[in-house]
Amino acid sequence: MPVEPLVCPRTATRVSSVLNRDVKHFGKQHLFDGSEETCWNSDQGTSQWVTLDFPRPVKVTELHIQFQGGFSSRLCTLEGCRTGEELVKISELYPQDSHAMQISFQVEETVLDKLKITFGSSTDFFGRVVVYHLGVLGERL
Repeated sequence: MPVEPLVCPRTATRVSSVLNRDVKHFGKQHLFDGSEETCWNSDQGTSQWVTLDFPRPVKVTELHIQFQGGFSSRLCTLEGCRTGEELVKISELYPQDSHAMQISFQVEETVLDKLKITFGSSTDFFGRVVVYHLGVLGERL
């Protein structure tokens, strides 16, 4: 099966925080809008996260992410589960502190309805994370 983007308008997205609660300029909707001018900017804190609740089961195979250099994460933990189950750890990724698009973090193929990406160990002193693009690819089941 070909790999395709899994986030769609019916995917429920939540984030840990938004800088100064300014959802209009820094909200979660900017993770997927395809614009180079917008971003999700978390508030400060030790660990930031994004959860995605897919409208139907998916098999995640790749993660694409673009941080703002200086506001990235040294460690991304992926957890997932089926509806009604507890989150389980899928994998750990080690992104670069770079503004470049980081493509094709290979993810162990897992069928899930919910995905949580935790950004631990921010490169920012205050724990903020800035993400310009988040792509979750795989197969819809």
